[in-house]
Amino acid sequence: MCCKCNNIFYNAIKISLIVILIFILIAIIFIVNNNQENKNILTAIAKDGDNPEVGNATIKFSENRIVEGTAISHEEGSDEIQINESGIYQISYQLFGERETIGTFNFNAVILVNNEVLLDDTINESPILRDNVANRMTLTSTIFLRLQEGDIVKLGGLSIEDIIYTRARIDIEKIA
Repeated sequence: MCCKCNNIFYNAIKISLIVILIFILIAIIFIVNNNQENKNILTAIAKDGDNPEVGNATIKFSENRIVEGTAISHEEGSDEIQINESGIYQISYQLFGERETIGTFNFNAVILVNNEVLLDDTINESPILRDNVANRMTLTSTIFLRLQEGDIVKLGGLSIEDIIYTRARIDIEKIA
């Protein structure tokens, strides 16, 4: 075989290997992109002054920190979180309550669905504190709920005392 034929042969092999490597890279990129699911996450924050109600209240969130996907939506300043896709959702929250006067201190947090369904199995109760103590506390919880498209989720604070809910956070993720 002549040198010219050898060069053509080796160049053809080089080009073939480059084409194969390009196809492998394209396949890897395609597989990685298809394996990444679209995330549906909402993180909403309530700040001091968002919830001036005392005692029983549904918590208004003035800031959306994270909004990914379209399965969950929330209008800033509202207490309603809209579920736009049926599925299983993980809901985590923190609710800070305080009372400016000394006396019995107790409050609860609860998840409400569609304004009328108080989910008893989501009630998170603070201990009852009595007299001469700093009356402030944060309740936290994580729950999983099966929700339907069109459901409205709210975080509620419940108390017969004069509790003010000065801060709160809710994180919701569609997991299935």
